[in-house]
Amino acid sequence: MKLRIFTEPQQGATYDDLLAVAQATERLGFDAFFRSDHYQRIGPGDQGPGSTDAWITLAGLARETSRIRLGTLVSPATFRLPGPLAISVAQVDQMSGGRVELGFGTGWYDGEHSAYGIPFPPVGERFGRFEEQLEILTGLWTAQDTYSFEGSYYRLADSPALPKPAQRPRPPVIIGGFGARRTPRLAATYADEYNVPFHTASDTGAAFDRVRKACEATGRTVLLSAAQTTVVGKDRAEVERRATAIGEDADRLRETGLAGTPDEIVARIGQFAELGAERMYLQILDLGDLDHLELIATEVLPHV
Repeated sequence: MKLRIFTEPQQGATYDDLLAVAQATERLGFDAFFRSDHYQRIGPGDQGPGSTDAWITLAGLARETSRIRLGTLVSPATFRLPGPLAISVAQVDQMSGGRVELGFGTGWYDGEHSAYGIPFPPVGERFGRFEEQLEILTGLWTAQDTYSFEGSYYRLADSPALPKPAQRPRPPVIIGGFGARRTPRLAATYADEYNVPFHTASDTGAAFDRVRKACEATGRTVLLSAAQTTVVGKDRAEVERRATAIGEDADRLRETGLAGTPDEIVARIGQFAELGAERMYLQILDLGDLDHLELIATEVLPHV
């Protein structure tokens, strides 16, 4: 099981905050640093310094780290046109020496779209655009010559399909979500990894089974992973303190996420491993608490 640190900087974080967490992630031996891709805070509360652009952030971190994988969980298809996104991801992959992964989704938070003038079509159209973008992105990265595409939403004519990413044939694509019909099919067709965010172990197992079944039809295999809000403490008092710091109730988070002492967290992660998960994304919300990462690295990471 590989542990990845997953941040939500739209809740209030500067690039320097993210840099500190990413460098701690690398120093402490975690597998990867991921961030969400949002343009404003989700839910009530102080906006703080505001959000940061995910791919600009990752470009900076690509030059400030040397080992960890870097990626989004997940970039919305509504934010960017597929051609420019392919260029951005390929360039950051080059800048990192081939360490980038693209978590990709349809987009769901209408508030940030209206706040920044980004079109937010109905859900059916969002899925249609998402599927075409998946085909275009993977097509541009793997094309041996020029690349053309004719779809319902996008048209590319004789694209040079450049620049190429450092990873060949392309960077890994992660598709997340809990949809029962379209998501499994798209994951089985285009994704290298399928991620279930913030669901119970039993619900996560059911979603994994749907993707496994879809993979039978495509003849592909997809790595399975899960994301969970994470609060770890040496004792109950420290768990409660860290839960309160992120506006959570410790007892509720024990039921809905990964909260508890290191031994409890190791056991919970084991439940996801038994379901087939090979990676856990630990959602860390208090980015100023680097001692939290130290504790996880020392008392959890060696046992999973």
